[in-house]
This record gives sequence, structure tokens and C-alpha cells, in this order.
Amino acid sequence: MLLNLPAGSLSALIGPPGCGKSTFATRYPDSWRVCLDTYRLLATDSEADQSATPVAAEIQGLLLDARLSRGLNVLVDSTNVFAHVRAGLLARTRYWQRPAVAVLFDVPLATVEAQNAGRDRVVPLHVVREHHQLLPDADQLHHEGFAAVHLISELLATSGTLRHSTRR
Repeated sequence: MLLNLPAGSLSALIGPPGCGKSTFATRYPDSWRVCLDTYRLLATDSEADQSATPVAAEIQGLLLDARLSRGLNVLVDSTNVFAHVRAGLLARTRYWQRPAVAVLFDVPLATVEAQNAGRDRVVPLHVVREHHQLLPDADQLHHEGFAAVHLISELLATSGTLRHSTRR
């Protein structure tokens, strides 16, 4: 289930904790992945230490600029459920004149809760539910400025034949 991503694009993985974003990201080269959890871990020895998020976001920003300025693909493996976070990603792609793609993990809440419960680092249930409620829809993501929006439900349903939503 690989997407044919435009060269030099930023792909924002959007979904609550436990929905499969990191598993999806492993299908692509490691060098493409930027992840706040990784940078929190490097800064504090704990992926869960939210006090390190500002530092992690700075590191992520530096890596985004480094890759986008060189025309290299990048996968943003974070929840990206907040509109202001997505707006910041889109501003970077506009600055570097690169395409932005969204991969929306429109996974049912019950599935997300079950997958989260089976993780090494379980995110509190109230956080998972809050992030699930904040999920945008494909139309909203197109309106925000994403050139393409891929729905994980459609990617999985087509058994290897990838589809994506288009503007109407």
C-alpha cells in the first residue's frame, strides 16, 4: 500500500494515536519520516514527555526546511489533528513551493481504541477520543490547501489499488 507521492512533497499523516500512522510510515524510507515522538525521546528519554514538545517541534521544523528546500519527500508522522498545526505545515510547503498531501486515517474509534490498548506506550483514552473527534474530513483538508487527500479506509478497501479523493 504505497502512495505514488509527488517528488519533493510533504505528506501529513493525520489521525489519533493508535490509528496506524507510524506503521504506515514504515513503508517508506526512514529518511523521509519526521516524528515529534522521536524528538521528544531524544530530548528527554521519553516519547510521552509532552514538556519537550516545543523543542521537538523546533527540531521537526528544521528537518522539514532542510528536506523541502532540497526537494526531498517528507512524511510528517504526528497526529496533525489540530488545524493550526496543519496550517504551519502548509505554510512551509508554500514557502518552499512544494506540494502538500494529506493521508487521513479515518479509522473507526473502536478500532483506534483497541490498537492503542495494544501498544507499548498506551495514550490515555480521553486523549485518543479527543483527537478522534478533531479529525477533519477530506473536503476540509482540500479547503485548507492540501493538493491531494488520501483516505486510509479507501486505500485499505481497494486491496493495493490506491485511490484518493479529488476536488469536485
